[in-house]
Amino acid sequence: MTTTIAIITGGLREPSSTRLLADRLEASVRTELTAVGATVDSSFVELRPLGRAIIDAMLSGFPTAPLEDAFGTVASADGVIAITPAFNASFNGLFKSFFDVLPEDTLSDMPVLIGATGGTERHSLVLEHALRPLFSYLHAIVSPRGVYAATDDFGSSDSGAALGDRVSRAAADYVRLVRGCGPRGQRDPLTGDLDAMEQLLQRGPP
Repeated sequence: MTTTIAIITGGLREPSSTRLLADRLEASVRTELTAVGATVDSSFVELRPLGRAIIDAMLSGFPTAPLEDAFGTVASADGVIAITPAFNASFNGLFKSFFDVLPEDTLSDMPVLIGATGGTERHSLVLEHALRPLFSYLHAIVSPRGVYAATDDFGSSDSGAALGDRVSRAAADYVRLVRGCGPRGQRDPLTGDLDAMEQLLQRGPP
């Protein structure tokens, strides 16, 4: 059985600590899934190259082909890993804007593992105060253990080991959630919007 994971990363720089955390989470989740006999197919959705397309979709209401591809990657996944840099104790604007234009119900019943990066530990509550409420509002099933990584976590061996332990624990929890939810199957993220528009047109003017 193949489990499909979409990893959404909102880092704004290259190289990005957000992508580094995403890579570690993906690797740990892959290890956990492989250990229980699953084949893993993972795809990264980097938001930085999609920045202009996301803004255009917000202004016009119509996604470009690259953004539609990203929507399709998310919609067809069995689970999502979502990581953002912390800005002013919340997610960054690019990360939030992607979910603002993502077709409604794409994340409904989707298992989601949340993660965030920041300069210091004082931003760690972004997981519970910003990310968890966002994905709960979108009707996702948020894994109980998220991962926050400060700059120092990518430095010394002791800090790196502590981050590795947090990543492993979060991945183990998440894999249990994904397996419990089971395969989601293919979903067309635009079908719901098109159906709603067709019904509106059939209804005619008020």
